[in-house]
Amino acid sequence: MTRDQLVTDWIAGRFPGQSVGITPASADASFRRYFRLTWPDGQTRILMDAPPEKEDCRPFIQVAGLLAKADLAAPRILDKDLDNGFLVLTDLGRIGYLDALNADLSLADKLIRPVLDTLVKWQLASTAATLPPYDATLLRRELDLFPEWFVGRHLGVELTEEEKVMLDRSFKLLINSALGQPKVFVHRDFMPRNLMVVESAETLTPGIIDFQDAVYGPITYDVVSLFRDAFISWDEEQEIDWVVRYWEKARASGLPVREDFGAFWREYELMGLQRHLKVLGIFCRLKYRDGKDKYVDDLPRFMTYAKKTAGRYLQLKPLLNLLDRLDGQTEQISYRHK
Repeated sequence: MTRDQLVTDWIAGRFPGQSVGITPASADASFRRYFRLTWPDGQTRILMDAPPEKEDCRPFIQVAGLLAKADLAAPRILDKDLDNGFLVLTDLGRIGYLDALNADLSLADKLIRPVLDTLVKWQLASTAATLPPYDATLLRRELDLFPEWFVGRHLGVELTEEEKVMLDRSFKLLINSALGQPKVFVHRDFMPRNLMVVESAETLTPGIIDFQDAVYGPITYDVVSLFRDAFISWDEEQEIDWVVRYWEKARASGLPVREDFGAFWREYELMGLQRHLKVLGIFCRLKYRDGKDKYVDDLPRFMTYAKKTAGRYLQLKPLLNLLDRLDGQTEQISYRHK
């Protein structure tokens, strides 16, 4: 039986005698798919389809519970079948933050400011030993995706021994910076693509989705994920304005951010660089391992982020030299594929 047929049969068995429309709601970079279930009276729910041999629903269920406990807008679980990999969820609506921003950038400040409050609220709910730790092993495993998938597989470049040593030294700098930060709940993909404009609310409420990979780790991670995004970029003046606003809200609420904004900004930038190197690897892995080509279109955005940060810190100048060399290879590949 195909997975599509299983979805259809499962819905028919779960809602017998009911006329339920099934339409794709979204898909993500994993093997999960989402369908919108619609009843004749207009009621809707979301079905998450997560093949159990490829995806584990339990982290999603756990984090959904944490978000509900924090009184944040996120899907609530109405029904579950872990053997088949199905969850029935409340529907947060059809308008995603990324679509809303792309449709009208003049709304950016109005849309983003409530997200800062949501993020602070999420972080204030943090408790240790609740989520997996964002530890040195995980941080390094993510960074290693960069030389393996971006440098080696995508660009076909073999690093020199000197470059490998330099990269290892740079990775240790980024990991030590991350581990030295205060720790909170980390969504790990807190960006406009994973935020929803909740339609039914009287005031604008950001809804949070795609949170199953949440961990307990560096306080700057979700902040930099939001403002140095995979699919939309901001000028630095606007970025700094929003980051300062977050930092002020975080301090006022008692979150353990650095008292000096300059120190916070440095940690923010180094955390962003760790993420950007990781994503350069992940997007290439999605192409070559998983057959999802579209993500490589955004590689230049992440290379720009990475080079900008590496160019600001003396310890990272050797990394900048490598990125410049690799960027030249990227341009050659893009030219050949035109």
